[in-house]
Amino acid sequence: MSFANRICQALHEEHRATIALMERLEQLLAKFGRGGVPDYQDATVARMLRDLSTGVEAEVARHFDFEEHQLFPYLEAAGDSAIGEHLAFEHTAMRPLGMRLAELARNAASEGFDPAGWDEFRKIGQELSDRMLAHVQKEEMALLPLLDEVMDSEVEARLYQDYVENM
Repeated sequence: MSFANRICQALHEEHRATIALMERLEQLLAKFGRGGVPDYQDATVARMLRDLSTGVEAEVARHFDFEEHQLFPYLEAAGDSAIGEHLAFEHTAMRPLGMRLAELARNAASEGFDPAGWDEFRKIGQELSDRMLAHVQKEEMALLPLLDEVMDSEVEARLYQDYVENM
């Protein structure tokens, strides 16, 4: 899918990266499940922990904040507040999960997992992945096409510049 609106295209590309990250997380969780603890020194596990510690935090901080402070108010002013309210509600549920998972990933990257730490990581990771994948699908199917359709080029240019300057 591609969008004429550069903001929509940038968010779409971030969504694709988030989906890929969540799929990798789910593979890690499935591989070790409840019975084992991943070796944090394994190259694949180490890369996953590093990517989670930075990627999830960026998604739940910068990406969510931009939508909540720029895009949802824009849509509300255009007469469509329902989608922004719904997605912001989902952000509220995912934000603490993402921040905690990023923290757990950072800790595990330097100290490894003990059974209790892995259990918490596994539970939070699965919940975040489930929520995030459903959320991204909603944004891809509803939010981005709506913005692509209603946003004028002047607003797009201003918001896009703001977004890329804060990457």
